[in-house]
Parts: sequence; C-alpha cells; structure tokens
Amino acid sequence: MTYHLLNLHGDVLAAMRRGPKHFTKLAFVLSEADEPADTELSHFRDRIIAAGPGDELTALWHRTLTGWDLAVQADWSTALPRTDARRADTYNRLGFGADLRKALDEAVPVFKEPGPTVISNEFTSWYSRDLADVRSFYWNSYEQLLRRKGWSDAAVSSLDEASHAVVERLSDPTRTEAYGARGLVVGYVQSGKTANFTGVTAKAIDAGYRLVIVLGGTLNLLRGQTQRRLDMELIGQENILRGADPSDPDALIDIDYQDDEDWPAKFVSHGHRPFNIERLTTRDNDYRSLLQGIRALEIEKREPHLPLYVPENLHRAAARVMVVKKNKSVLTNLVKDLKKIGPILREIPTLIIDDESDQASVNTSDPKKWESGQIQRTAINGLISQLLSLLPRAQYVGYTATPFANVFIDPSDGENIFPRDFLISLPRPVGYMGVQDFHDLDGDGAAEEMHVRGIYEDTGDRLQEAMDSFVLTGALKLYRADHGVPEGPFRHHTMLVHESVKMDDHADLALRINTQWHQAGYTSHEGHARLEKLLTTDFARYADDTLPAPDTYADLRPYVSRARQLINAGGNPVVVVNGDTDRYFSQIDLDFDRTPNVWKILVGGTKLSRGFTVEGLTVTYYRRTTRQADTLMQMGRWFGFRPHYRDLVRLYIGREEPLTKTQTVDLYEAFEAICHDEETFRSQLSRYAELVDGKPQVTPAQIPPLVSQHLPWIKPSGRNKMFNAELVEIRSPGQWVEPTAYPTSAADLRHNTEIWRPALDSLSQDISVFVTLSEDDRGNYIRYPAKTTILSHDHLLGIMSTLAWGRPDLFDPHLAYLKDSSDAGCATDDWALVLPQTSGRTSVSARILGSQPLTLVQRKRNARGVFNRISGMSHRQSAERIAGLHPLSEDDPFASQFHQPRRGTVLLYPVVDPDLGDPAGLVTGGGVDPAKVVMAAAFIPASNPTAESAACLRFRAIDSAHAESPFVSAPA
Repeated sequence: MTYHLLNLHGDVLAAMRRGPKHFTKLAFVLSEADEPADTELSHFRDRIIAAGPGDELTALWHRTLTGWDLAVQADWSTALPRTDARRADTYNRLGFGADLRKALDEAVPVFKEPGPTVISNEFTSWYSRDLADVRSFYWNSYEQLLRRKGWSDAAVSSLDEASHAVVERLSDPTRTEAYGARGLVVGYVQSGKTANFTGVTAKAIDAGYRLVIVLGGTLNLLRGQTQRRLDMELIGQENILRGADPSDPDALIDIDYQDDEDWPAKFVSHGHRPFNIERLTTRDNDYRSLLQGIRALEIEKREPHLPLYVPENLHRAAARVMVVKKNKSVLTNLVKDLKKIGPILREIPTLIIDDESDQASVNTSDPKKWESGQIQRTAINGLISQLLSLLPRAQYVGYTATPFANVFIDPSDGENIFPRDFLISLPRPVGYMGVQDFHDLDGDGAAEEMHVRGIYEDTGDRLQEAMDSFVLTGALKLYRADHGVPEGPFRHHTMLVHESVKMDDHADLALRINTQWHQAGYTSHEGHARLEKLLTTDFARYADDTLPAPDTYADLRPYVSRARQLINAGGNPVVVVNGDTDRYFSQIDLDFDRTPNVWKILVGGTKLSRGFTVEGLTVTYYRRTTRQADTLMQMGRWFGFRPHYRDLVRLYIGREEPLTKTQTVDLYEAFEAICHDEETFRSQLSRYAELVDGKPQVTPAQIPPLVSQHLPWIKPSGRNKMFNAELVEIRSPGQWVEPTAYPTSAADLRHNTEIWRPALDSLSQDISVFVTLSEDDRGNYIRYPAKTTILSHDHLLGIMSTLAWGRPDLFDPHLAYLKDSSDAGCATDDWALVLPQTSGRTSVSARILGSQPLTLVQRKRNARGVFNRISGMSHRQSAERIAGLHPLSEDDPFASQFHQPRRGTVLLYPVVDPDLGDPAGLVTGGGVDPAKVVMAAAFIPASNPTAESAACLRFRAIDSAHAESPFVSAPA
C-alpha cells in the first residue's frame, strides 16, 4: 500500500473530527495532484479487500468507524449507537456505495457489544468531544500504549466511551462555583477496572484536574501495584526521571524501577509534554508527612492575582498524582499537610479515585449507637470525609465489583460518599471469564462440564487431581509457547488453594500440599500414567481446537518435566499468603511485576481475594464458606482474562461444605445465586438508565431497590455494612407467606374485618371437603370442610393494601411482591379463598358482620405481641395442590376442581385471642363483635416451573431525609 493513500485517508479523517462528511469532496481538496487514484473509492475498496492482517489503512478505518458506531452524542445521526442503522447513516454521510460498504462491513463489523449503563443526575455539559480532542495529550498517549499492548480497536473505543461518560459528569474544572460530584463505577471482579480509572485519570488531567488522589489497597504491595500501573501506562518515563539523565547511574539513585525488568522498554514515553505530572508517591513509598510533601502540593500560578482554576493558570500548571493506602496514619498525615497549605486548596480541581470503594471507605458504625443523633464515622470514612471537606472542588469516584455496601449509604448524608451524581455499570469486557463462563445460566451444561470439578463427600478431596491439573496445564502452556503461541500470558502460572480464613489452617494445608507434591511421583511411571489419563479424559476433550495441541502424551512429556521444575524452583512448590504486614509480603517473594516467573501453588485466605491480582491463575481449589455475597464474589479470583489458555482453566469447588454443625452448602450454587443477584442489580440499572425526553428517569438517590438476595444463608454484605439497608421486597414463589403481626386496637380490628366483608359475603353456601394425604403413602388421610370463593388478584391486592398492621414494615416487603403479578413477580391472576370450618374443642361458629356462620379459631399472641402461627398444617396440602405446588390427586377432588394455571390460594381464619375471652363467650345472638376478631390470612402464590420469578430478597438504602416515605418514588 502506498503511503500517499494512508496519509491522505489520515488527513481526510482528521478533518472529520465532528463526524463523517463526504469523503470524495474532502479527499479532492486534500489530495496531491500527482496521486489522482488515491481519491477514487474503487481504489480504496480494492485496497480493503486485498488487505492482510496488520494493514495500517484497515486499522485506521477500524478505529474511526468503531468510534462513530459507539458515539453516544452524534448530531449527524438519529440512529442508536451500536446499530446497523448508525453505520448506514455514517456511510450515507461519507457518500459510500454498496460495494465499498460491503467491503468495510466485512473488514470492520459493527461493534454491537453493550456499552456502560448510566444512572445520572442532569448535569451541565462541559466535556464535549471537541474539548476532549483538543485537550487529549495524556489520553492519546495512553490509547496508543493500549494498542501496542494488543487491545483491539473495539476495546479501546469501548474504554474511551466509558471513561468519557465518567469525566463528563465531573464538575468543569474551570467553573467559578465549587462543586464536588460523587459517583460510583461498577465493574466485574478482575475485569479491568484499573484500565478504566487510568483512562479517567488521563482525561481528567488533560481537562484541567491538577491533583489526583488514588486510594488503593490496605497493604503497600497492593498500593504499589496500582502505583506501578499508573507510572507505566500514564505518568511515563520523563515524569518519573524528572530531568535525570537515564545514562548516568549516579543520577538514577533513588529513582524508581531501576531494578524492574520492564524498565524502560514497557514504560510509556511522552517526549515533549504540554505540562508535567509530578508524583507525590512512588512505587515503594506511600505519602509521607514531610516539608517536601507540603511544598509539592503548593501549585504555582502563572497569573498570581487570578484563581488557579481559570484557564490561564490551570492549563499551564503541573498535575500532582499520589497513590495512597487506605490507612489511618497515612491519610491523617495527608489531611494534616493539606490543612497547612491554606486558601489555594479551595481552588484546586481534584479527582479522588477510590479503588475497592466498598472496602474500608464505607461508614460501618451503628446508627443506633450515635449520641444525640450525631453521625459517628469509622476512621477511613471520616478521613475521606475530611478530604472532601478540605477540597471543595474534589470529585469522588468509587470503583468496585461488589457495590452493595455503597448503595446502602444514606443518600442524605451530605458528607458521605453515596454516589449522588452518577452510578455507572461497566459492560462485561470481550474476552473476560466471569461467573457466566462457569455457570450454565441457559441450562445447556457446557460451562460446568468444561471448567468445574465438584468436590463431594463421595469424590474425596480431589486435591491430588487439582495438583495434577496444575502440572498438566503448565506443560500445555509451555507446549503452546513452543509452537507459535505468544508466551507473554504464560509468564506466570499459578494455582490458588482457599479453604479457610485461619492462618493456622493455612500452615497445615501448605504442609499437606507440600507432602503430597513430593509423594506425587511426577518423575515416575505411575505419575506419568496419572497425568496421561487426566490429559485424555479431561483436557484433550475440552481443548481449544484453534491452538496447538500434542497428539499424544509422549509429545507433552518433556514439557511436563519443565513445568515440574518451574513449580518446584527453590525446593518448595507452595507459597503461603496470609500475612497482615507489608514486611511479610516482601519476604515471600510474591511480586508478579519484578519476578520473572511465578509458578507456584498459593495457599491463603482474605489476602488472596480483594485487590490482589493472582497472575496466571489456571487452577483454583476453593472450599471456604462465608455468609456475605460481596465477600464470596471477591474470592472469585478465577475470574479474569485468560488469553490463549481459557480452555485450561479449572475450578475445583466444594459442593457439600459444612456451614453449621447440621447444615452443608453448595458453594457452586452460591456463586450462581450471587450471579443472579449481580445480574438483577445490573438489569435494574439498565431499566432506569434510558432517557425519557432527553432527561433521566430517576437520579441515583431515587433508584428503586437494587440489591437482591437469592439464597437465604448468604446476605448481600456484612452486617456492619447493612445498618442502613431496608428490606423492601420478599419474592417467594411456591412458598407460604403468613403475616403474624396484626394490630391489637379495637378500631383497627374492626377496620380490617370491614375490609374483608365483601370477600366473606361472596363465600359459597356449599361446603367443599379437602383431603390431606399422608406423605408416607400408607393410605392415611385427614379431611376438613371449608367455605370457598374465588378472588381476582386486584381484589386480594386491594384488601391486603388497605389492612391495618401491627408492624407494617414486616408485611410491606411481601406486599411489594404481590403487587407484581407478572411472570417475574408472583405470577398469579386470581386466588382461591379457603376458610376452613373446623370442629375442634375451642371452635365455635358465629356470624361476622352479617355473614353466614363461620368457624372462629383460637390463636394466642406471644410476648412480642405477634402470633407464632396462623394456618393449620393439615390445611396446607390441598392449598398447595390448588396453587400447583403438588400434583393433582383423585383423592382430593375439590383441590383438583379449584386448580387453574396462575391461581394462588389464601387460607383465611377469623382468629380470637384467648386474652380477649373464650370464643364461645364472645358470641352474642349468633354473632361476634368484629372489634374482637383478627382476620388472619396465609397465602401461597401460584407455582409455575416455567415462570421467570425466583425466590429472593430485595434491599434498598434508607434515605434519612425521606424516612417516612414507604417507597422511593419512581416511574412505573
């Protein structure tokens, strides 16, 4: 391809910064007279068709077309992003014909992967695409680095789109009035959140933010990982060297990365810079309270008489970046130094990035223990609040994969970190292995069969098999690298063993693994026979047929020997990772950045979960239980990017792990339930993200309940993070709902009886006889008569919505479920009302508000003023049969007669509390005073195996400014 053609197309597309324009007309103006063929579209088409891999002209158009496909703001097209219609509008504007369109569509398919989901307040538009293009030095440099690392054009464009969505919702750094936006970005576990906030940081610095504080990790190792990533990909060689001569060893003393094997080759180089970035922390040194630190924060102004935030000063000033631990002493020193700087603090546009924002940052103090209603904050939360107060132009953006604790923050706590301005859910990246890759949500079973190996009581612990898989996958990686597959992703090869949180258990487990390793016989005939069988029965069956594979185990055997040597380097294949201090981590030599090859079995607990990237993780052995969903999800270290070896990933997971002395749980099932919780969260965001008439449907503070709980034993987050959580819905398909907190006042009881009166009047005069069959199929049964009627769903909902309750908060979550009669809700169209007519020792019949005689039953309230139980257990079986929970039976004909699809059952009991007197003594003239009867009901919605609804709980944050509102208002 001629450089004339590439240069011409580059010039033409550069002139289309605001959108596509007629290509031929622009090309004619910009072309050179001696290259007329370059302007011909047929010549362009032929070039695209003939182009091979790595073609520069195709890459140029790939970047451009994908950017236009994804553009959210496109005044040149009314079509939605990511659609064929948008691409057609692009071609129309360019003036391209059918043949060229076809060639480009084959070379650059329309990118249709979903973009970020945004819930946002209305905001003042300031960060336009034009401004982003004009001030884009550090972003352009970061973008080019990502492309050199192998990122696709679509992936770069997607990151550009998502990071732009964050920055445009920050406050304009040049605005006169100070405003600090608060936002939250939700990604997936180990899915590239750091890349997103690096992009956000680059764009924010370009736009004028001059102080960036990244809150990262609680250990310096984790903080150092983030520092290195920013230094390597954003800050760059020149800003690290700060003028030092890289060829002078004396000048490089005390300068970072001189011992790093990636320095300087893989660190971005900027050359000439419009302004510098000064680091206030380094890879090995967190923020320190020093005079130099204070001076470094003092920003000189070109025009001293004007505020820093005016463009004349702002765009000439250097940016400052620091990466600090979420540590009380470190943040206290930073706050103290900031207080010494003085009034200019109020002029500094600041960006605070909080990595893993649900860890340590959230206020976990119990509101019930606050004195005089004054908010008491935990240490880190209080220091973040002080930072935001000292820096009124500070924008706070939290990043997490487990946002449940963040959305439970009180929206009306003005000094807290609730995302009042925006909440953004990042899309699942292309190539990412997440929960959906290990769980068959569509039911075909392929993911589980390929990647998951269950540990049951009858399988044994399968630890030796997991270790064999680790050796075998290491050998397969070496084989692939030796047969043309890029070896970069194979630099590290790890296995994670996570059974307990206790450090003593880790030591015992490491000893057991080490012993098994040395007894495994990997150099013996038996050992090789075991590996050969595993290759044949497992890894060969599920191998990626696009990657090289050995024909026989004999072809792989030399690589098995090399893998064993790498794993056993130093004489010990096991590394225990459970220390609480940075000194511990420096001793175990577990630095994936500085160590050429980490091929080890890692044993640990919490320190191997949140924030710790286990590079090269291929085999996971997981058996630890927990009762918090966010904790469990963060332990999913097997999620992430596995280029060229995703077919080798294996998860050995406990399917019958003890939770209590009498209860076992399925951890694989638990992760699947969390997946449902997470997808419910994201689908709720998507539901309310679409703009209506160009405006948001809801603000972050108005979002209806987002957080669900699908398993009863695993809550969304820790108890201390849910003080401000309110249960708002209980979805219970196929389960009984039996309210027991009824009122005690005569007026409320009379009111409730009046509400039920139309239903009582509609009861049949005839008796229906229901039959409860013995579960052991011995022919035993119990019969009971009942009065019956059919209520529409709206009729029952009207009754339940207007009843008075002793504890409305206990029934409101059930009522929320009843209000949704769709397949995703209670899936019920009408209800069979069954009022049992018993003849027990305490039973008596009476008219209620003129009804036919009905049986009164006796139930006693407990010490808390609620009933322990309402419905008779012998009455439930027929009711469940009507609702479709059990098969119909010829022995229970009335239940079969009442059964209809989407029909639920209500058992209704006129209850007399013995504290009010003997039931017979309360009957006067055949009637009973309605003020002395509790109309108590138990109901079971229709059971439909094909319905979308699943049992779960749903929570929301309590807004202290609207504490009396039963529900957050939102559009229907």
